[in-house]
Amino acid sequence: MKSKSRSKKPVSPIVIGLTGNIATGKSTVAGMLVELGATYIDADRVAHEVMRSGTPTYAEIVAVFGAHILRPDGEIDRRRLGAMVFADAQALARLEAILHPAIIPEVERRITAAATPVVLVEAIKLLEAGMAARYDQVWVTTCSVAQQIERLMRTRGLSATEARLRVEAQPPQEEKIAQADVVIRTDGTLAETRFQVMAAWQALRGLNGFPLEMP
Repeated sequence: MKSKSRSKKPVSPIVIGLTGNIATGKSTVAGMLVELGATYIDADRVAHEVMRSGTPTYAEIVAVFGAHILRPDGEIDRRRLGAMVFADAQALARLEAILHPAIIPEVERRITAAATPVVLVEAIKLLEAGMAARYDQVWVTTCSVAQQIERLMRTRGLSATEARLRVEAQPPQEEKIAQADVVIRTDGTLAETRFQVMAAWQALRGLNGFPLEMP
């Protein structure tokens, strides 16, 4: 008598939440994890999508902050909006209260759709938005404030004043570090950062019962 075949229960992916203050090297670390085989979900990119013209989120942002934040093509000028909210903590809180309820469900949908054993979610407000509670590990990137400002000026074309405003608008890095399972320091060379990432990746072996094949 032949035994009945049983379908295997799918293994849940290991979900890493990657966060850190602005310009502390999150994207660099994310790129390294993608090279290792992780599915990458960028919450900031999701934010771009939910803010596009025609969406309910777009309409709410324009209603709260005014039509002067729009570009000539009708889309939200993120740099102009950023200049407003990073100079005003209450305005930043209002914007986040609009964005987070739209971003989180879309991120969850993408996690569910992922086909890899590890899923990486990068979000600067991972902890503040309550997203981290759903994930297996929290990774935090950190570096000096001087490096943050230099990187913002070099990569985003901000003035020193604009860069400092963005850095100072965020909570101290120590608050995120205190909640981290893994801390990646990006002060050094790329090779030094990669060494830390590889060590943390290897430590994922067996998490959630998944026997990861490590490079």
